[in-house]
Amino acid sequence: MTFHVLDHIMVPEHRIMTEEEIGTLLSTYHLSLDQLPKIFHDDPAVKTVKAKPGNVIGIIRSSQTAGRAESFRLVVKRPKK
Repeated sequence: MTFHVLDHIMVPEHRIMTEEEIGTLLSTYHLSLDQLPKIFHDDPAVKTVKAKPGNVIGIIRSSQTAGRAESFRLVVKRPKK
């Protein structure tokens, strides 16, 4: 039996954003790609959606106050030790 990490109740929805969505995000908030928070390429949710370094992940959570809260992360390679 395999476990799908995104099916767990505590893991919010993760999806790879399109180039158009990324452009809109960056222009709306006057950001550069490097200013986004980072998430490592070997994160279980990132691996599940098959994201690669350079992709931007949209994370959608349920929020008691906002109803729906979106956050965004730039996928980066984990530094070698």
